[in-house]
Amino acid sequence: MISKLHIDRAHLRHQLKQMLRIRRFEEKCAELYALEKIRGFLHLYIGEEAVAVGVMSVLSADDQVVATYREHGHALARGVSMGSILAEMYGRTTGCSRGRGGSMHLFDRATHFYGGNAIVGGGLPLATGLALANKKMQRLALTACFFGEGAVAEGEFHESLNLAALWQLPVLFICENNNYAMGTALTLSESETNIARKADSYGIAAAQVDGMNVVDVEAATLEATEFIHKHQKPYLLECKTYRFRGHSSFDSQLYREKEEIALWEAKGPVKQLVQWMRNNSHLLDSELDELEKEVEAEIQAAVRFAEAGEWEPVEDLYRDVYSPRQTNS
Repeated sequence: MISKLHIDRAHLRHQLKQMLRIRRFEEKCAELYALEKIRGFLHLYIGEEAVAVGVMSVLSADDQVVATYREHGHALARGVSMGSILAEMYGRTTGCSRGRGGSMHLFDRATHFYGGNAIVGGGLPLATGLALANKKMQRLALTACFFGEGAVAEGEFHESLNLAALWQLPVLFICENNNYAMGTALTLSESETNIARKADSYGIAAAQVDGMNVVDVEAATLEATEFIHKHQKPYLLECKTYRFRGHSSFDSQLYREKEEIALWEAKGPVKQLVQWMRNNSHLLDSELDELEKEVEAEIQAAVRFAEAGEWEPVEDLYRDVYSPRQTNS
């Protein structure tokens, strides 16, 4: 028996605020990147907010989360503080990875957020290992693993699904299918573009869901997690979504038409939920303004926190590295 979603006005408002936090934070990150406050690469999640928010709202506090290099939204939705995320992107010691990970390697022990991963598909074996540990130690937690559709061409995808099915591990594989692996369309790289169907060959239950609809994602995740807990087997959820920005801050997006982007933006997750709530008398313009002000205040506080953070001292340069510092004898 699948539990019913408890969808009411307060819950929808909460989901909307979570998506707004991600959207406005990412827009601020783009601004700060242009000002060279954030260095290195920057991969924005704008357009995909419904996936992170819908999935996270179902997970328990004990569940573990493994994400991708586009993980700011996952971290925010999981409960990692906005200040520690931004400080990490600034490279300050007050960052969630003490400034050593940067944008692609956010980590937070308190929320069991096992981080982003700069390697495509790199989180899949990590999540499988975490799920194996849960099973061995008889913990009730499951592991949620986010990855893009580009990762399904990697060996880690097939090895991880094979072992998860073979050992019957409690892991939820979540494919964020935004149609493009960097600049390569899925139709140009995969003979089978239905990612959920690929799970069949490993005997793993799977489903596709509209990744632009936060309620649909939450409902599908609830069904998936109940399946995992009941059968102690893995599950794959394919979320059909779209990123509105380029692959990274250096992407000129010559591989897709502006009309295509506009088509997806019209059914964007934030716009879609706002329209539905307004049409059903669940949201007033004044309430939306209030949410925006709350989010803006949180972002300004995060910027102040990041700006005030300390740089790591030079004498700590070799701390936490495998190779000891070589000294002249």
